[in-house]
Amino acid sequence: MGSVSTPLPTPPRPAAPPDATGRAARSVLWALAAVVAGVLAMGVTAALGLWAAGAADLPGGASAFVAVLAAVVVMATGGQISLSGDAGALAGTRAELTAMPLSVTLVGALVTGAVFLRPLRHHAVAPARALLALAVPTVLLWLAALGGLSALARHDFPISLGGGTTEDTGDLGELFKDLLDAAEPTVGFTTDVGPTLFYGLLWILGVLVVALLVSRGAPLPARYVRRHQAVRPAASAVLLLLLAYVAVALVIGLVVAATKGHAAETLAVVLLGLPNVAWLALGVGVGGSWEGRAEGPFGLPMPRILDSVLRGGDGGKDLSTVDLGTLASYDGRAWWLLPAAAVLILGAALVMAVRSPAHVTPWRHGLHFGVALGLGFLVVLPLTLVEARFGLSVLGIGDLTALGAEVVLRPHIWTTVALAALWGAVTGTLAGFLTTRVRRRGEVPADTDRARETA
Repeated sequence: MGSVSTPLPTPPRPAAPPDATGRAARSVLWALAAVVAGVLAMGVTAALGLWAAGAADLPGGASAFVAVLAAVVVMATGGQISLSGDAGALAGTRAELTAMPLSVTLVGALVTGAVFLRPLRHHAVAPARALLALAVPTVLLWLAALGGLSALARHDFPISLGGGTTEDTGDLGELFKDLLDAAEPTVGFTTDVGPTLFYGLLWILGVLVVALLVSRGAPLPARYVRRHQAVRPAASAVLLLLLAYVAVALVIGLVVAATKGHAAETLAVVLLGLPNVAWLALGVGVGGSWEGRAEGPFGLPMPRILDSVLRGGDGGKDLSTVDLGTLASYDGRAWWLLPAAAVLILGAALVMAVRSPAHVTPWRHGLHFGVALGLGFLVVLPLTLVEARFGLSVLGIGDLTALGAEVVLRPHIWTTVALAALWGAVTGTLAGFLTTRVRRRGEVPADTDRARETA
């Protein structure tokens, strides 16, 4: 009788590997969400600031407003805007603008960074490949959005001399005015696409790196986690300090807008240049300084005390120094910037010390916070640079004063960075001594440890 073979049972199939295509699609969608959210947040902030500054009344209507709005967003990411003028063969123009509306910059960075980190929130560690799969589409989509904004950021405005422009220049001034009216002079702006994309790339890379660096819950590749324990508390404390200054300046700005008049001008400063002012106050508080000048009928959104100092030089020929002494000479309340800096910097150092591992010594706290604060200043100080100039000459004969303007504000970077590093080292060390008895997260109390050993 022949044997009957019994078929062997089929082994279970291994679980299908995760869908790589699906993961890539989710990464692209999160990248798109981060870019769209960041651009929208910057656009809304810039639009409200321009409206408060009176840009809604610019000649050209809605198209001019949209172009200026796009230019502000481009400038907020470090983009380059070129100013130009045309008055035919009768006149020459000179115009340049270098400035970052840091309120728009900060809002965009915070929103973009928060959305970028959102899909990583449930992971303790993240492979480098997963981080790159999210970061690369974010960078590419950001550059695409910046390219579109650059195409919108171009416009020409007619120059209207008005009735009083040359009334003090006699017959020659009237002749110049008639010639310019016939030439229909204009001033406009365009975007330098190449530099804009380059600085935009640096901006988005900086935002993503800082987001991973300072977020307490952001995952990193396993090999970087141990090293990051020494970096993250100091870096997040510096960011907290910078945001605290902006928050204090925001409260002061809203109070001034509500009680002192000039509400629209104050809101324009808040919505366009609040960190410019707040971080200048921080730098001045630690003993740093800026130099600058303001002359002509035009200006940039800035507090009146700062405008007064910048216009207080030798007839506009020399650069004025902006420091604690010169500000206090116009308003004695400026001396409060010194104790405010001491309190807030020490508070940030205490936060760093409490969040650091228990084995870190006070002297190492000072080293970590000194380096972090110095690097933080090295990043933000160049962002406060402002250079804006406009001039118009007729038939090569000088500048018409009523149509010439200049605003310059340059930080003394290395001196201020050195002072910030010194402040960080001193307050970090002090915070280390003050928190020696503070229990850190995950630290086992000594009596509990002894009880375990006895058992």
